[in-house]
Amino acid sequence: MNIKQFTAEVRSAVDNRLNQLIESHIASSSLKEAMAYGVLLGGKRIRPYLTMAVAELCGAETNEALDAACAVELIHAYSLIHDDLPAMDDDELRRGHPTCHIKFGEATAVLAGDALQTLAFEVLSTNLEAKLPSQRRIAMIQHLASASGAKGMCFGQALDLDATGRAIDELELEKIHRHKTGALIRASAALGVLAGNDESQQYLDHFCDFASWIGLAYQVYDDILDVVGNTEVMGKPQGSDEAHHKATYVALLGLDGASEKLLSLHQQALLSLNKIPYNTQKLETFSEILLKRDH
Repeated sequence: MNIKQFTAEVRSAVDNRLNQLIESHIASSSLKEAMAYGVLLGGKRIRPYLTMAVAELCGAETNEALDAACAVELIHAYSLIHDDLPAMDDDELRRGHPTCHIKFGEATAVLAGDALQTLAFEVLSTNLEAKLPSQRRIAMIQHLASASGAKGMCFGQALDLDATGRAIDELELEKIHRHKTGALIRASAALGVLAGNDESQQYLDHFCDFASWIGLAYQVYDDILDVVGNTEVMGKPQGSDEAHHKATYVALLGLDGASEKLLSLHQQALLSLNKIPYNTQKLETFSEILLKRDH
């Protein structure tokens, strides 16, 4: 199976499972509509793809991998809903559509984000048909919780807010993005390994290192796209980082410097894959596609 086919199958499987989770777990309401809107309205599915690709290499059961992938995407969707709020980035456009709070109101958007977050942990903890050892399932929950909260994404958001409108250096900028964006991407790989067989667990750190480098590279490229990208293609306003006085790699290093940084991070990611004795071609191709995207 080539990567294009695998990506399409992952997207279809994840979207179907997410829809099933929302339909079966939640009563009809504006909250349900907002949750579905936040998690099912487009998206590249980068994190679920990473979880599924790593899980496949590690010999995971498909259902285990799929639930892990959906849990990660639920956390990602919640973070985007909250990130777009007026108190945060105050964005009105996401994936070419009105942001959740514009369509449903701030209060419902906040609740939708909260509900998506908690649903992620319900998914990981209530699979009654699971064959995975309980210790491994607990580890998955711990990795996702750590990546999402005050040690990971939320901490990165707080650092980002604190840095808005003031000059910061490259080390501080990297700290922001390793938490805000990178932590959840790293967790995506970790959950893929943890869903796998016993033999693959020894390579957990290497898969996580790959994801960490890719996570940072993803953000560098995101900063580049904010300058050179097209609003219609990206589905969000071009130049929004500059408009919000956000610290970015382009602002700090210039466009050429940010491009050099991107190349260096990508090489580090590939070196991490070289330490894993599996056929990691899908992950290599995935990283190349991810860092050449137009949105």
